[in-house]
This record gives sequence, structure tokens and C-alpha cells, in this order.
Amino acid sequence: MINNDTIVALATASGSGAIAVIRVSGEKALELCSPLFFARNGISILEQKSHTLQLGLIKNGERVLDEVLVSVFRGTRSYTGEPTVEISCHGSSFIQKEIIHLLISKGCRSAQPGEFTLRAFLNGKMDLSQAEAVADLVSSDNAASHQLAMQQMRGGFTNQLQELRQELLDFASLMELELDFSEEDVEFANRDQFQALVLKIQKVLSRLIDSFAVGNVIKNGIPVAIVGEPNVGKSTLLNALLNEERAIVSDIAGTTRDTIEDEISIGGIGFRFIDTAGIRETKDTIEGLGIKRTFEKIKQSQVIIKLIDTPLLFDAQDELNIKEWDRVKEDTIQLKKSFPERPFILIANKADLLSEAQKKTLTQDFEEVMFISAKDKTGIEVIQSQLLSYVDDGALRNNDSIVTNSRHYNALLLALEEINKVQEGLNQNLSTDLLAIDIRQALYHFGEITGEVTNDELLGNIFANFCIGK
Repeated sequence: MINNDTIVALATASGSGAIAVIRVSGEKALELCSPLFFARNGISILEQKSHTLQLGLIKNGERVLDEVLVSVFRGTRSYTGEPTVEISCHGSSFIQKEIIHLLISKGCRSAQPGEFTLRAFLNGKMDLSQAEAVADLVSSDNAASHQLAMQQMRGGFTNQLQELRQELLDFASLMELELDFSEEDVEFANRDQFQALVLKIQKVLSRLIDSFAVGNVIKNGIPVAIVGEPNVGKSTLLNALLNEERAIVSDIAGTTRDTIEDEISIGGIGFRFIDTAGIRETKDTIEGLGIKRTFEKIKQSQVIIKLIDTPLLFDAQDELNIKEWDRVKEDTIQLKKSFPERPFILIANKADLLSEAQKKTLTQDFEEVMFISAKDKTGIEVIQSQLLSYVDDGALRNNDSIVTNSRHYNALLLALEEINKVQEGLNQNLSTDLLAIDIRQALYHFGEITGEVTNDELLGNIFANFCIGK
């Protein structure tokens, strides 16, 4: 897939800004850029030392396009592993387009999504999992996802896998050698040592596979569904959690007819809150569709917040309305039973309107109820602390390797399946040729993660999700 094209793209975000960086990479990068740049000190790009900056003008003939800073990276000492020029210009969208169009007219080609990082991978500057971590780093929006992406860019668990793969490859080579001398009945691969290696690999793979449950939610955010009857304060709670007026708040029941989602970081962990339509019997077709979607979102969530409107549970004499309370209690119990595997937070809203005696009455049936006032934003910190308690971030705090990529997860599952077959073969004392088949398959799945085993379709799928300038 390596070609001799010289590619160009905007490396910074599109649109106007203070500055913009235009990246040019390829064997002719310096040659194509040099005639267009006129340095203040008179040194051309072809003479400029690697990893240095120069101030000068970009010209299209006699027309000055901009005053820019030019960085030069010679040979393989660049992000892509090939000669690279980076032009820092003023952030006008017009200037960006003019410079890029000029470079294309002189022989550059517009870069495809992720093509700079693809070249870095193909030129051996990083393995495939590190290349994928680049996209995760660009899209990280909280401390935890940033930490995981940085860990993976530095090698993450793939360094460990490569060591295990090499050990397995060494044993595989010895077993292949045994096949060449099968008639002489010799054993080059010590079976006890090989058994120990297989157990070691099984342990590592199992731990990495288990880590995906944590890594996936940290990377994508933990979905939290806010449910309850109409007008209990779900949208007000969402706004309080986000600290902004994200959802429309009204005294009219059924205002939220569709789900509203937004994400915030709590303690460095991303949580995606989903404000759902109020659950009730309705003849309104649109509201009915919203309620149907509510249950779909609950199924997709990992935490459920059930909100109840507490003042409605008491009559004019401040006595508990038994009929109303029994109905709310039954609805809550049924919701918990429907989704028993999900953490469940019961929140009594508008608690500022309750007396201490009324609060005590409510806790007799639900000991774990939280009392808040979404309107006054009191009790929000307690909800945030409770949400964080559901996140097993021990591996993150210990800086352990965590798998966040579903492609890696699937490859690890397949690798473990083959290693388990090798284990069974050793226990049953199978012949070397049969063991070698399973070992080759395990090595194949190891190689899928780091990029020793690739194909054009796989690379196309991975890098198509990158931004153009990366």
C-alpha cells in the first residue's frame, strides 16, 4: 500500500482560528514546497536542517498568500516516517484553502482520512494498535479515556503480547523442527516449559479480555437513563447534572417526548445521561412513541435513575397517600425486576418541600432512597458520588493494561480459544503436527492486534474513521 505520492491536508481543525497547520508528506515533500516558500534568511527548504523552523512568505508566483512558519522533517525522522513539511499559517479558511490548492496544483495529492497515520504504520513508526490509539486520543473527552489512549500509544498491552508472541513463536519453530526430524523421534521443545508458557498466556489473555468491560465504558462513556412519570423533574435533574439548560423544563406533563442525551465528566469518567419521556398511559401517538423509546434506552443503559415526585405522595393534611404510594412503589419494584443486573438509584425529588417526618416515612419502604432538589441543585454531588462508586477503576488507577478496542477484544477471544486448544492437546499428548496447527492460529490472532497480520480491507476500515489531517 506504500506509494510515492506526496500528500497534503489540513492537520488542525477546519474553520477559522488563530493559526492552522498544513501537513505535506512524501518523498517529494521538500522538493514541492521549496519553490513556494521564501525564507527571511534566504535559506531554501531544500537547505533547511531537519527539525527546524523558518519564517518566511508563501507565494503563488508574485502573489503573497501569507507569512508562515515552516517546519522540516527529513528522512524517516517524522511522524509518517517519510520527508515531511508542516506549514503554520494564519487561521483564515481562505488562506488555508489557497495554500492547499497551490500545493495540489504543484503535484501534491489530497490526503485520505487517516493516511498520515497509515503511512506511519506502514513505515514501521508504530504498530497497528498504537495507530488506532491515535484516533482514540484525538476523540478523548475526559481524563480516563485520555489516560487509556496515551497508555496504548506508548505500547500498552501490545508490548506484553509481542513478548508472549515471540516466546510462542520460538516454541513453534522448535516444533516445526521436530516435524523435519519426525522419523528420528527427537524432541526439541521442552513440553514442561511449553506447558508453563501456555498457562502464562492463558492468564494474560483472560485478564485482558476481562478488562474490556471496564475499558469499553470508559472509552465510550457510561450510559445513565433518567426515568420516571411525567413532570417529576427528570429534565430539571438532567440540567442540574450538566450544569446547563439542556432540556426544556415545563409544568406541562409530557413535555419531553423523545430522549435527550448529553455527556459530562465526573471524576475523570465520562457519563452519558439520557433524559427519557415520562412513563404513563397516553393516547397521544407521539408521546407513546417517546415512551416506547424510553424502554429501549433503559435496555441500552448501564445505570438507571428512577425519579419520584415526593410532594404528590402526601395529602393536604401531610399524611401519606397510601394508594398513590403503593402505585409508585409497585412501579419501582417492577422496574428493578425488569432490569435486575443494572445498578438502580431511587431519587426522591423536591425534597425541599418535605418535612423530616415525611422523609422518614418514605425510607421505611426504600432504605436507599436519595433526597434531592433538582431545581435548587441540592444533593447533586451525592448522585455523582454514587455513580462513581459503580465504576471499577482500580485497573485504571494502578495503570494496568486495559482493552478498549472491540477489534482487539475479538482477536484476544480467538487467540485464547486457540491457546485453550493447545492446552487440551498437551494434556492429551497429541502429536506435534496437530499442536502446530493450533499454535499457528494463535500466532495469527496475536498478529492481528499488532499488525503483523493485515489486509487492505482491514486497514481501510480502521483508517477510514480517522480525520483527514491525521
